[in-house]
Amino acid sequence: MADSLSPTVVVERRAPLLVVRINRPEVRNCVDGPTAEALASAFRAFDTDPELRVAILTGTDGHFCAGADLKAVFSGEPGRSIRLEPEGDGPMGPTRLQLSKPVIAAVSGYCVAGGIELAAWCDLRVADETAIFGVFCRRFGVPLVDGGTVRLPRLIGMSRALDMVLTGRAVDAREAYGMGLANRLAPRGQALAVAEKLALEIAAFPQVCMRGDRRSVYEQWGYDEPEAIANEFVHGIATLRSGESAAGATRFKDGVGRHGKF
Repeated sequence: MADSLSPTVVVERRAPLLVVRINRPEVRNCVDGPTAEALASAFRAFDTDPELRVAILTGTDGHFCAGADLKAVFSGEPGRSIRLEPEGDGPMGPTRLQLSKPVIAAVSGYCVAGGIELAAWCDLRVADETAIFGVFCRRFGVPLVDGGTVRLPRLIGMSRALDMVLTGRAVDAREAYGMGLANRLAPRGQALAVAEKLALEIAAFPQVCMRGDRRSVYEQWGYDEPEAIANEFVHGIATLRSGESAAGATRFKDGVGRHGKF
C-alpha cells in the first residue's frame, strides 16, 4: 500500500517490508526541509510498527539522492531550508536516529553529498550499475554535516574515505563495491528488486537475535574491547532468555538448515 507522508516522500507498506521513496525527481531527489521531516517521520513510524522488520530507502526516476537542496538551504524561504541544529533530527532527516531494525539503501544514479550521508546511515547498500557515489559538495564549499566524515571512514576505512572527502571525485558502482561502500551490485534498474530480495531474507531470520547482534555491532564503537565483549554478552543473553535460540536449536535438530542451507 503506497501512501504519501508529504508530496516529496512516498512510503509503501508491504509487511514485513517498508519502502521509503524520496520523490523530488525534478531536482534528482535533493532534500529540502519538509522532505527531511517526512523522512524522519517515516523511519520513526517504521521502528515502532511491530509488523515491519526491514525498511528500504530509495529515490524516484533513476536517482537516489543528490544531496541537500542548496537552493532551498540558501533561499531564506520560510519552511524550505533544512535544519542546521546540533540537537534533534539531522539536516537530511533520519540520520541521527538509532533504529532497532535494519534499513537498506537501494541506489541508482546520483548518491552524492547529503545523499551519500543518507546511504551511509543505512545498514546496507545495494547499487545498480548506474550508481555514482561522491562528496560532490566539495566543489562548492559545502561541508558534510550529517555524519559523512564519521560513517564513511567506519564503512570503508580512513584512506579511502579521505580519498573521497578530499577530492570530491565520482565513484562508480563497481569501485564502490570493491571498497565496501556498496554491499551488493544489481543490473541497471534493478537496485530496488535486489534490495527487496535481500530485505526479505533478513526479515525471515529470528528477529530478537538478529537485532541484538546488529545493536552490538553499532554499540562496540563506543567501547574498548573488554567493554564491547561484555556488551555483546548482554545482548546475547537477552536472546537466549527470549526462547528464540531454543526454538532454533529444535528446528536444527529436526533437520532444518543443515549444511548451511537457508
